[in-house]
Amino acid sequence: MEGGVVRARACGLTVPPSRWRLALFRMTDRPAPEARAPRILRLRPTRTGLVLRLKLRPGQDAFDVSAATDRLRHSFGMYGVTAREIRSGVIELRMTGYDVLRRVQMPAKIDRAPMRIPVALRENGSVHYRDYRAVPHGLTLGATESGKSVYQRNLVAGLAAQDVALVGIDCKQGVELFPLARRFSALADDQDTALQLLEALVSHMESVYQLVREQQRISVNVPDAEIAADIWDLAEELRAPPVVVLVDEVAELALFASKEEEKRRDRIITALVRLAQLGRAAGIYLEICGQRFGSELGKGITMLRAQLTGRTAHRVNDETSANMAFGDISPDAVLAAIQIPADAPGIAVAGDSTGGWSRIRAPHTSLRAAVNLCNKYADRTPDVPALAPFRPVVASSASGALTL
Repeated sequence: MEGGVVRARACGLTVPPSRWRLALFRMTDRPAPEARAPRILRLRPTRTGLVLRLKLRPGQDAFDVSAATDRLRHSFGMYGVTAREIRSGVIELRMTGYDVLRRVQMPAKIDRAPMRIPVALRENGSVHYRDYRAVPHGLTLGATESGKSVYQRNLVAGLAAQDVALVGIDCKQGVELFPLARRFSALADDQDTALQLLEALVSHMESVYQLVREQQRISVNVPDAEIAADIWDLAEELRAPPVVVLVDEVAELALFASKEEEKRRDRIITALVRLAQLGRAAGIYLEICGQRFGSELGKGITMLRAQLTGRTAHRVNDETSANMAFGDISPDAVLAAIQIPADAPGIAVAGDSTGGWSRIRAPHTSLRAAVNLCNKYADRTPDVPALAPFRPVVASSASGALTL
């Protein structure tokens, strides 16, 4: 206990004794009490280090512990220490004994839930989840060979086992997403097909809202908790399948070289913005990926970015892209994103609109492994009538060919 107090004092995490304690010790002619360190509520060893839960003393706050994490790391001889506030006055310290991002090993026991996908490991040893119900839309940036494609494969592999419709837009002639076609409800490999697909999704969204309106059951006899406001409030047999839209390279949808292409581009961006603004309650979630994402892509791009709550940035080639990802969230995240080394593909910075961020790395998933998972769960591909014209026609497994 004394060693803990000494370490806490060296790290600036002690508070002086209160006046009434000092007075009590003087009245009883006892030595003056020592400064008090935060109380350890729980200590739990993990595969990567330790997890401590601390109860702060009066006069301390979470910022004091966050500011002392580097000193705590040296004091305990750990590789890294991170702090987060559980509730008022209670702090959780995660200590890692080695660089968990050097060779990613996901824990054997993972908390799985519908629309909640474990996609990476955080630098504090915890699992990073892509939770679509909590963070409906996301933006993923990364230069060539930065690990963005592997991150996307982990998303598809995790979603393949769930009852969800996958929609892909891959304007690189389908080289990234079309090998996974057996698990996709719709795919587009050029701008013209992408426009038709997005407008079909907007029509599907409107039909889902009509279904929700029909099933709202608003009356004085219906409890508030049973009034339907989105698809998750509907009975399972009535619920439309949720849809995750993966756009592999958003810049290809925003570029144009003629007046006709400009009109097509404006319709595409308008459809994306409408889906981002209105799609959540209809169970439509966007996952926008790109090497470059900046205001020079034209009107509507910053409006689209404002709707993308989840942000993930792999190594980028310029500070502007990092600013587009995190400039409105956290300057520290921008600095961390531009410092990702080129010899560490897969490392990324993940953040959201709350300002919190962390370094993550997805486990390496080969294209063959992702294809095998998509083929395994091909029977879970839901039939969405609005997307039927865009369903890829896949030949037998022996030939492996597919067409649109």
